[in-house]
Amino acid sequence: QVQLVESGGGLVQAGGSLRLSCAASGRAFSNYVMGWFRRAPGKEREFVATISRSGRSTYYGDSVKGRFSISRDNAKNTVYLQMVSLKPEDTAVYYCAADFVLSPDYYTDLVNKYDLWGQGTQVTVSS
Repeated sequence: QVQLVESGGGLVQAGGSLRLSCAASGRAFSNYVMGWFRRAPGKEREFVATISRSGRSTYYGDSVKGRFSISRDNAKNTVYLQMVSLKPEDTAVYYCAADFVLSPDYYTDLVNKYDLWGQGTQVTVSS
């Protein structure tokens, strides 16, 4: 079973950038579709981005399109979330998630499709 550990969060000024990483331990990372979600204080968990097993397919939440980019390196068992032009409303705990799937090009934004979750990393964007 894959275990997920996020890193790269921190405090940044509005307009700045951060890159989050999610390192997966265990076997067969390339068999998992990966996603990033976030939860801001007092709000529901929100979909951010997802990437297929192959890395060929990606999909983004409307609030981050054009600013965030998800990628993965299956050789390093790591998925990344590059965030640019950050806004105060991006402040949240960011979680990576994984789901074992058969199709190499499948991706999903549905939180209940993901079985495995990391502990989260805090991103704070100051105005």
